[in-house]
Amino acid sequence: MVRLPLTPAEIERGQNLGALLRRARTDRSMFDVAVAAGISPETLRKIETGRVATPAFSTIAAIAAVLGLSLDDVWAAINQPAATPVYQALADRLPERLAS
Repeated sequence: MVRLPLTPAEIERGQNLGALLRRARTDRSMFDVAVAAGISPETLRKIETGRVATPAFSTIAAIAAVLGLSLDDVWAAINQPAATPVYQALADRLPERLAS
């Protein structure tokens, strides 16, 4: 099966997802988050760096659950350009949401 190249929009969403997960992980180690989510640390590293721009839904859901992120928040964040108010508002709320 031939895989089509990623579109610019898919690449941007992958970068947004990686940035969101890195911020949400805060001081937790990549290893701890990956193990808790049931994935390898290498997979999490690739997602956070944008090398895997379109991870499986179940992978995103598992990581989001470990980090205390709702899938609605993840969806909103990855579909907004980094400079938009929605993305910034989610990024600003992360520390308070993780503290509760």
